[in-house]
Amino acid sequence: MQSNDVIGQGLASGWNVTDGATLTANQTVEADVVVIGTGAGGGTTAEILARAGLSVILVEEGRLYYQKDFKMDELTSYANLYQEGMSRVTRDGAIAILQGRCVGGSTTVNWTSSFRTPDETLNYWAEQFGLEALTPTAMAPWFEGREERHNMSPWDMDPNVNNDILRQGCSSLGYTWDIIPRNVKGCWNLGYCGVGCPTNAKQGALLTTVPGALNHEARLFHGLRADRLVMDQDRIDRLEASAMGADGVTPSGITVTLKARHFVAAASAIGTPGLLLRSDIPDPYGRLGKRSFIHPVNASVADMPNKVDPFYGAPQSVYSDHFNFLKGVSGPAGYKLEVPPLHPAMSSGVIPGHGQAQADNMARLPWMNSVIALLRDGFHPDSPGGSISLRDDGSPVLDYPVTDYLWDGLRRAYHTMAEVQFAAGAKRVRPVHMDAGWYTSLAEARAAIDRLPMELHRVRLFTAHQMGGCGMGARPEESVVNGFGEHHQVRNLSVHDASIFPTSIGANPQLSVYTLAARNSTRLATKLAG
Repeated sequence: MQSNDVIGQGLASGWNVTDGATLTANQTVEADVVVIGTGAGGGTTAEILARAGLSVILVEEGRLYYQKDFKMDELTSYANLYQEGMSRVTRDGAIAILQGRCVGGSTTVNWTSSFRTPDETLNYWAEQFGLEALTPTAMAPWFEGREERHNMSPWDMDPNVNNDILRQGCSSLGYTWDIIPRNVKGCWNLGYCGVGCPTNAKQGALLTTVPGALNHEARLFHGLRADRLVMDQDRIDRLEASAMGADGVTPSGITVTLKARHFVAAASAIGTPGLLLRSDIPDPYGRLGKRSFIHPVNASVADMPNKVDPFYGAPQSVYSDHFNFLKGVSGPAGYKLEVPPLHPAMSSGVIPGHGQAQADNMARLPWMNSVIALLRDGFHPDSPGGSISLRDDGSPVLDYPVTDYLWDGLRRAYHTMAEVQFAAGAKRVRPVHMDAGWYTSLAEARAAIDRLPMELHRVRLFTAHQMGGCGMGARPEESVVNGFGEHHQVRNLSVHDASIFPTSIGANPQLSVYTLAARNSTRLATKLAG
């Protein structure tokens, strides 16, 4: 066992951790608080409540994977660590959804980018949704506290070549750029953050707040799916949950009933609305599952003259917010520019082409760069977001219509990404679009991008950021929870994840979730311990 193997040492020391696959009889367990989900929101909540002396049960549908399981192997990692084996998509199949399904949630598999909620976003929420308590000034100490807890600071090594291409292109065009803060400690710069950190450098929930909660007598059930919350008058009486079999996805038939004074849903912006819909939680104004946002992402790849090796080194270290709020908060869709790592399996599923054409493209992978654009959705009447509903089996699914307003932003983003890549010396550039080819000049690329059909299944779209669906606001008529994540209709239910965002945020969301969960859990701990 390595000296920094927090999980291995904790298990050996007697943490109260139960693998749902080992349960052989139905059981009922009680605590002060049940926290559903172990990601940025759930882990933070559990640690703060457990430190306050409350008894806490953590529930995680995914399994507990940690250092010994992280082998830098894409295929087993995607199958084990991501929702639906990394095949989760929107209802129409047009948008790929990257989302964690393991202890630590998406913080176990994200690329470590750690941004504060932009001031523009917080100010917009204050004006539009009555969230005056969430101003940048009021939130600053909470951001600082979480940055310290998760060791977040601007990446201090040189960016890898893949990220440096974004820096070079922006610099030569006069576009602003900066270095990304990352939540790492002793990072080896391997580049495999998306398949679980094998060196325990990533300071996500798995290695920080979840152990912090377990060290303070919290109990963790993993491989346990939260099926439904059962109401008794205006309160939740219990959570009914199903144990998963050894494969992690098939229920074993064993059930666990969890009773508590208070319940915190932190199961993600898809999982939490799904749970509340399955549970028939009061929704008098029809707000549950509405206004779901995703930062729709499109991409461009470039063939560079020199080796890039885009699979090595910190996956994200340079960004540009030049176009994020360029036309104001509620003007045409703004976008944040970042770089994705290009590992072979993921790249082969993203880069257009089949057969020999794909083989030829993939042979150039060591020379390839990619830039992505994250569209800021939810700030304009023509960007109302999507909705979460339930499939026949009760599982949640996201329906996300792409409006003309967003298509306009995606086309502009294609133009900007090509411009940046050519400015950084690309030999040829290809928008990640089913009808695009390789273009050898900016003029050729511009003309082609203007002609490309902006249609679902033609434009390759992705999201790694799911937000909304249980939006917060001062007025129950237009929100699900208040500014402290407290449900408007159910007295002992709080929501502590990205589902409470009333819009997208225009930045990678993990720090925003950590911070709101810390603020809201601190208040909850005072109320429950009082």
